[in-house]
Amino acid sequence: MILRLFAALLTCGFATIAFAQQGVGWKTGPEAAAIERKVDALIGKMTLEEKVGQLHLSGRGEGFDINQVKAGRMGAVMNFVVPQEVRQVQEAVRQSRLKIPLIIGLDAVHGFSTYFPLPLGQAASWNPQLIEQAAYWTGREASAAGINWTFAPMVDMSRDPRWGRVLEGAGEDVHLASVVAAARTSGYQRGGVAASVKHFVGYGAGEAGRDYNSTWIPLSQLHDLHLPPFKAAFQAGAMTAMAAFNALNSMPATAHRGMLTDLLRGKWGFRGFVTSDFGSITELRLHGIAKDDAEAARKALLAGIDMDMMGDVFHKHLANEVKAGRVPVKALDEAVRRVLRVKYHLGLFERGDVDVAAAPSLMQTEEARKVARQAAREGVILLKNDKATLPIAPSVKSVAVIGAMAVPEDERVWTDPAGLGRRLVQPLPDALREQLPADVTVAYEPAFTRNCGTEFKDKEAAVKAAAAVDLVVAMLGEDCEFMGEGASRTDLGLPGVQQELLGALVETGKPVVLVLATGRPLVLTWADKHVAAIVQTFHGGTEGRAAIAEVLAGKVNPAGRVPMSFPRSVGQIPVYYDQLPTGRPQKIRQRYESIFMDEANEALYPFGFGLSYSRFTYANPRVSREKVAMDGAVEIAVEVTNRSERDGQEVAQLYVRQPVAERSRPLRQLKGFEKVFLKAGETKTVTFRLEAGTLGAHDDAGRYRIDPGLVEVYLGGSSLAEAKTRFELTKP
Repeated sequence: MILRLFAALLTCGFATIAFAQQGVGWKTGPEAAAIERKVDALIGKMTLEEKVGQLHLSGRGEGFDINQVKAGRMGAVMNFVVPQEVRQVQEAVRQSRLKIPLIIGLDAVHGFSTYFPLPLGQAASWNPQLIEQAAYWTGREASAAGINWTFAPMVDMSRDPRWGRVLEGAGEDVHLASVVAAARTSGYQRGGVAASVKHFVGYGAGEAGRDYNSTWIPLSQLHDLHLPPFKAAFQAGAMTAMAAFNALNSMPATAHRGMLTDLLRGKWGFRGFVTSDFGSITELRLHGIAKDDAEAARKALLAGIDMDMMGDVFHKHLANEVKAGRVPVKALDEAVRRVLRVKYHLGLFERGDVDVAAAPSLMQTEEARKVARQAAREGVILLKNDKATLPIAPSVKSVAVIGAMAVPEDERVWTDPAGLGRRLVQPLPDALREQLPADVTVAYEPAFTRNCGTEFKDKEAAVKAAAAVDLVVAMLGEDCEFMGEGASRTDLGLPGVQQELLGALVETGKPVVLVLATGRPLVLTWADKHVAAIVQTFHGGTEGRAAIAEVLAGKVNPAGRVPMSFPRSVGQIPVYYDQLPTGRPQKIRQRYESIFMDEANEALYPFGFGLSYSRFTYANPRVSREKVAMDGAVEIAVEVTNRSERDGQEVAQLYVRQPVAERSRPLRQLKGFEKVFLKAGETKTVTFRLEAGTLGAHDDAGRYRIDPGLVEVYLGGSSLAEAKTRFELTKP
């Protein structure tokens, strides 16, 4: 049923393209050549100040000077979301001498008016087509409001959930992250906004999970883990990139010529422009590599930064640096060329102003909300289900929903940033009443003053309500200041007084279903031992609570899978599945093994894991050939059976290991996955094509190599997959 529904969603989504904003992307052939000639001609007409202006990105708010737009001294703006205000800056452009259109940017990350699950929640769906659709509708709504550039996708790899921004990524695995990066890039640009792949590079590896902190990444790991999702996004057509805040191996990314110019433009052939992150050029002074903003501007431009986001550094100093001969005119012209190239390929010179009157009708359309609902459904992960507590049994006649997070703030509505429409976001208690039989009563107690869960409103009332029902649904998690940028945490338990409430609810003796809405994996060791069921979401967006109700009631069979391992304790971090072998692996947990004295090595919930109301088994794993040339490919098949009485979706996952190679290789690496729908009792053969060229790794000099030898293959429903086969990799 779920797959048939998704097919219908794809149909209705693609059917709307005819009247949607036209997709954007790189032109080819004669069109591209004509654009280069236009860029050359335009640069030839520009003054020094107009050239510098194209590299200046300012934003709505205090300090914004529209006269700079009229003077042709601004190339892009950000954070304009109200169509009428967008129209005003577009009109101001026409008062400039050359009338070069603005790029209008926004952090449209997981929605504009319709909100989809956080990117980590979308990755939990393991459904690239659905992720592409979510990005498409985000781009389409933003484009309808006049936005033509989004600061997404974030493709930073991180194995540290202490970092608050893991919510913007796709988790710990490079293969899944690369697939998601390509899907999101394609979706945004099909929806009408240029993607900006961020943050180039290594931002997610900050020491101790502390935001903006230094990163130390060996070249081999940089190429094997951190760079592939960026490359996947650029191969999918991403038109711009954003440099990172952090220093990479002691060189700030904003001034890292080796990454921005030698690799990105030289080796990879990237044709678009690179923007700094917010104020990161002036931060080169604080990094200790520039004595003043003028030197910071010079170093950033010469390293490969084309646009200064909200730093005002290029605007104030770059012209003087050129006049003094410290920045060659050729270097300035190349940066301008890259910005103008993107503007032409986006079609901004031909595109009309935003249609202020039409914009509201294009927000939160039925089609967008259908995709949002499906994305929210497929991102729900069932982590624990003791004694089949879920779905809610017919014997349950009363339910208490506890926790302020169950009801959206702002008077139970979701307001889009442009104020273009207010739509009801269904609270979880109402959604449950709708999904459960009419004879089931659903009570609600917020317990906390706000969704943050930092202080009680009425703890006693919540506990009393829980004690009076058959089943307790506690919706807890992270909200407010506890997640996102600048929200690194050393304690990954439930914030505020939420753990105190959860303990009190368990003490009532009633079965407790813990529903989590977080921005990262939390430490759930206590909950895993004491509650009946755990449902994990990564903030499901506009349709999130309605989707949760469908899962709890059994109308939807949960099919989300863990994209980032859940630690048992903060002391385990980093904990991830594709670790390298050690000389003293864990065998019998004796002292002189690579183990903790006071905790297990394994994650509480491993990568790829997720329960279902169905039960799936794997059998008869096999390869199409036992010897595979290093320039060849092999097909790997396995039979997946739904051994239950419920239809459901399973994520069949393929992992490999090369036990003997020139360098130690990970114990397992994901190389393929497929989300399959199986009717009750049905068996399907899932076949993967594995290219031998993907089985190599980089050495300390950044050289890629593939080694001959045995390759073990594991197939199953998580990184603990047990069905096993093998083949031998041979020299051609």
